[in-house]
Amino acid sequence: MTTILLLLGLFLLGLRLTGVQSIGVCYGLNGNNLPSKQDVINLYKRNGIQRMRIYGPDPEVLNALKGTNIELLVDVPNESIQDVATNPSAAANWVQNNIKKYSPAVKFRYISVGNEVPVGSAVARYVGPAMEKIQKAIASAGLQNQIKVSTSILTGLVTNSYPPSHGSFSNEAKPFIKPIINFLVQNNAPLLVNVYPYFSYIGSRNTIPLDYALFTSQKTVVQDGKLGYQNLFDAMLDGHYSALEKEGGSKVNIVVSETGWPSDGNPPAASSANAGTYYKNVIRHVMSGKGTPKKPGGGIETYLFAMFDENQKRGEETEKHFGLFYPNQQPKYGISFK
Repeated sequence: MTTILLLLGLFLLGLRLTGVQSIGVCYGLNGNNLPSKQDVINLYKRNGIQRMRIYGPDPEVLNALKGTNIELLVDVPNESIQDVATNPSAAANWVQNNIKKYSPAVKFRYISVGNEVPVGSAVARYVGPAMEKIQKAIASAGLQNQIKVSTSILTGLVTNSYPPSHGSFSNEAKPFIKPIINFLVQNNAPLLVNVYPYFSYIGSRNTIPLDYALFTSQKTVVQDGKLGYQNLFDAMLDGHYSALEKEGGSKVNIVVSETGWPSDGNPPAASSANAGTYYKNVIRHVMSGKGTPKKPGGGIETYLFAMFDENQKRGEETEKHFGLFYPNQQPKYGISFK
């Protein structure tokens, strides 16, 4: 009996550790009332948040992360991509100054070459070459087994995603995404995808039930052959897995590099009640080890957007209200990361 209890305890501990490690939080800096960067790192530690995404290599943040064991996803900002791709020394300098300089005291996990680069933009054609250059620089630094290079995309690149098995990359997106998929396959790296059921919901309120977007549906909403979907998050992920398969990326894993729900700015959909429900349920779901209907089993590595409300974010008013914490470091919702 003692042996059985011990094995059960170790199994449950393993599940808990696997789940906790699947959650990260994005740390944006677009606010004039945010805590000091050291205080932010301390807030991550107090709440047991073991992974972080930042949108550029901020030296003050990187110094504060030293010795914390918080794993980091760091972006090559969109405005730096062309230089990294075309300047012969830019990638090596970027890796030297922003990665190698801080490693191993800072635990880098991923480098995202750009965030939501529009496929029709002038910079889009430089994303793939910049990824190649950063990968080469990472290998030269001896860090290729520790750090994976990828890029973070919008879900809008996938069309025909209803049902999820029909998901495919749009004709406009294919010239952009195909070389990236080939790179990810060659380097055993994941595709980073920003997954927002909120935006899908507000764009199709007449056809998408709110409970399907908030993980509160008690029944299957979308039947796709033998696979049933009770939440939009899984359907969006599996639509991307289907799209990857159609372009030779069946072995590419997906990391959810952003997901969230705003608490204000577009009532009634954007509300504290809905946001709190979404964050609590998405945490529970990705930590459950269930995976998605198409990819069952295992946690879904996910980064919640975002740590704070950011009062200087551009765009719609909702963009300022995705925070899990107020700028005074008080939690907006009763969420546990431990």
